Amino acid sequence: MKIQLFDTHTHFDVSDFDSDREQLAYAAKQVGVEKLILIGFLQQRFQDMLNTHHFLNGLNEAPQSLLAPGLHPFYIEQHSAEHLSSLEQLLQAEDCVAIGEIGLDTFLPEHKEPVVLKKQKEFFSAQLEMAEQYSKPVLLHIRKSHADVLALLKKHHFKNGGIAHAFSGGVEEAKAFIRAGFKIGVTGQITNPNARKLHTVVQEVGAEHLVLETDCPDMTPLCCQRSDQHRTRNTPANLPFVLDGLAQSLQMDREQLAYKLWENSHNVLNLKI
Repeated sequence: MKIQLFDTHTHFDVSDFDSDREQLAYAAKQVGVEKLILIGFLQQRFQDMLNTHHFLNGLNEAPQSLLAPGLHPFYIEQHSAEHLSSLEQLLQAEDCVAIGEIGLDTFLPEHKEPVVLKKQKEFFSAQLEMAEQYSKPVLLHIRKSHADVLALLKKHHFKNGGIAHAFSGGVEEAKAFIRAGFKIGVTGQITNPNARKLHTVVQEVGAEHLVLETDCPDMTPLCCQRSDQHRTRNTPANLPFVLDGLAQSLQMDREQLAYKLWENSHNVLNLKI
């Protein structure tokens, strides 16, 4: 049985891949990656994201590229109201599967500053409203802000669901996002036996609530990291290692798990299999 994998979160459009993107796309397809999503984070990156999207979809033996433009909370200082207009224009002009990655990030002390956090919440709210208007799910970036993100989803009565990307919360938080209509995004972190919190979450919620993602060029699976490099670039071709780590954690058959995750990814994004 040939496995089919869906990389629900990539930054395959960034400059890290400019020298060998085509070869890496072919490599990803060869190991079963049939679809991948290009995720937005900055307005000035939208055109590069679009160019990469059309480039990938012009290749024969490459994964199908899907679009999810958005304005990332970590870069909140760089966003302006005009960028929200650009986002809306992109949603109108292109067939986008979701808005992402959006949410809240209070990992750095400066992002906890009241003025900065207020702006983050305003942009998150504006993008949730846009998702409602255009009937799109959202891809959530949540760092040290699970309760605040849940509160804003509740305040907006957000019903379109989506994916809680690179999930780092606990079991109860995961269940709260699942109740709100979200799947839990699992990255290469699952290949690390020391990521006990993540292993506990996936085992508690089960395969029916999970999807796979590389978050390339970041979150490289442990087995793919090189000791001679400070940061080993992650690529969509590494997605099978994320599957393997999850199958091991859940003690599930690899092929059965792959099919369930393929199904989950399509369902949460309202796509036909």
